[in-house]
Amino acid sequence: MSLIKPFRGLRPNDGRADDVVAPPYDVVDRGEAKALAAHRPWSFLHISRPEIDLADDVDPYDPAVYAKGRENLDRMLTEQVLVRDPEPAYYAYRLTMGAHVQTGLVATASVEAYDQDRIKKHEFTRPVKEDDRVRQIDTLNAQTGPVFLVYKADAVVDGILHEVSATPADVDVTAERDGVRHELWRIDDARRIAQLTTAFDAMPAIYVADGHHRSAAGSRVGNARREANPQHTGDEGYNYFLSVVFPHDQMQILDYNRVVRDLYGMSKDDFLAAVGGAFDLELSNEPIKPAASGEYGMYLDGQWYRLNIHDETIPQDDPVARLDVSLLQNNLIEPILGIADPRRDERIDFVGGIRGLEGLAKRVDSGNWAVAFSLYPTTMEALMAVADAGEVMPPKSTWFEPKLADGLVSHVLD
Repeated sequence: MSLIKPFRGLRPNDGRADDVVAPPYDVVDRGEAKALAAHRPWSFLHISRPEIDLADDVDPYDPAVYAKGRENLDRMLTEQVLVRDPEPAYYAYRLTMGAHVQTGLVATASVEAYDQDRIKKHEFTRPVKEDDRVRQIDTLNAQTGPVFLVYKADAVVDGILHEVSATPADVDVTAERDGVRHELWRIDDARRIAQLTTAFDAMPAIYVADGHHRSAAGSRVGNARREANPQHTGDEGYNYFLSVVFPHDQMQILDYNRVVRDLYGMSKDDFLAAVGGAFDLELSNEPIKPAASGEYGMYLDGQWYRLNIHDETIPQDDPVARLDVSLLQNNLIEPILGIADPRRDERIDFVGGIRGLEGLAKRVDSGNWAVAFSLYPTTMEALMAVADAGEVMPPKSTWFEPKLADGLVSHVLD
């Protein structure tokens, strides 16, 4: 079974992409989704967040929500707002966010390869979120949110994507919400399809960057349908899940910062003294955006500090323990601030780097949070090292930008 496979994409009809394309379902809350879809009857949010079309008190996991999503999908198909390509294809997909550009391949990825860990993971999933995606895929009979995968840059794949994306795009949409430009090219000639499939089959592994719940749900749906199908051949759509695969050297990972609600009963002076046990500490007149691994910014009582962890505390043989998020957790947040489980402890929160250092200071200045920490972004190489070791990243270790769009291409499971 091939690692990836072309498929008959379900896409906006000619001239309808601006009406359809929407932000990913999991980066907007219910209120934001409802506002974005107001006066936009063909927004893909009516499929990905169908609770916006129901009463506000309806639980987002209520069966009526999934049924409404299917109803909205059927309506878009009937009105030919969405149409399915006649033949299997791959698609080149370019994202442009300011000066940053990355070009990847839209494909379906093998459930078998995922289950065998050839598609490597680095995060645990939350059962409630995974169950939600299973119900959504099953009800729609389609995967509508692509999994964000990464491959180690490859000359053949990169060359084909560069060649294809040098021509005018089939779809070119700039999102109003964040200004990100989304371009898509259909790759349907047999020679390029064969070259891409062969190149990926030669790769020892590819990596889940973002979308662990979607990929886990794709595996669960695929395995359940295989077990229920006595005529299973392996060629069915459910054996693969919707993905966009980018080269590792084009990724943009932003910092994922921390705020903590209190100083765990300590005075400011006692806290600073404790921090000085594991870090070199100096005052700064400017906000600190760390320039290298091992450096941190800290905002406390209206003042920024630069922290540098002592070299002797950095483990060299453990890809998880040497991550910047782990070093901060293991040397400050747990031993000094008493937060042992950042997944569940409500005294800690996480702020994506897209919000800037001003967002961190604002949280502390509000009086609701005591201290904030800015971190150096996790590198793609560090993420792959963790995945290759079969380990799991700490929570909120990576923030990928730009985000993929929903509705640009979907995968029907038949």
